[in-house]
Amino acid sequence: MRIVLASKSGVRKEILEKNKIDCDVEPSNVDEDEVKAAMLNENATPTLISKNLAELKANKVSNKNPDRIVLGADSVIDFEGELISKPKSRQEALEILMRLNGKKHQLISSVCISKNGAMIWNYTDTSSLTMKDLNLDQIRSYLKKVDDKKLYAYGVYQIESGGKDLFLKIDGEEDSIMGLPIKKIKEYLNNLKW
Repeated sequence: MRIVLASKSGVRKEILEKNKIDCDVEPSNVDEDEVKAAMLNENATPTLISKNLAELKANKVSNKNPDRIVLGADSVIDFEGELISKPKSRQEALEILMRLNGKKHQLISSVCISKNGAMIWNYTDTSSLTMKDLNLDQIRSYLKKVDDKKLYAYGVYQIESGGKDLFLKIDGEEDSIMGLPIKKIKEYLNNLKW
């Protein structure tokens, strides 16, 4: 069983490998900001945006890989109905964490499996995370520990490393929060006629 992962996320690749799912990596290079902006103009919810982006990524790569199983994924933060995307600067990361500080938000992880350019399965998982009430120095101290590459690729917190310490309460599967609801993916792939 060898699939194509339509993502350059090292964490997603690690989750697949840890679960004995072999994959070739082929990033979709979908312009996420453009898609998000267009969908927000249509009043789309964060969940719908996440689902659409996962499908768009999977279908784009699937079109170039006939008869292969392609997995696309997308994760977004839903904070009181507002979409929060990955930060583009350290200042923006600080502002996002200050907004989430002491409050609850949802992390939405959507996955789509496509074959021959069309979706054959999708799933969306929502986790709830409540951030501790931290002071500015604590947030700055956390951000100093996160290197730029991870910060801009994966968002304001990495749950698999020090990011867990930011939270008072986490309701959800760790793999899903890291970007892949692996249990459901495995269930689907195991039942698939290859």
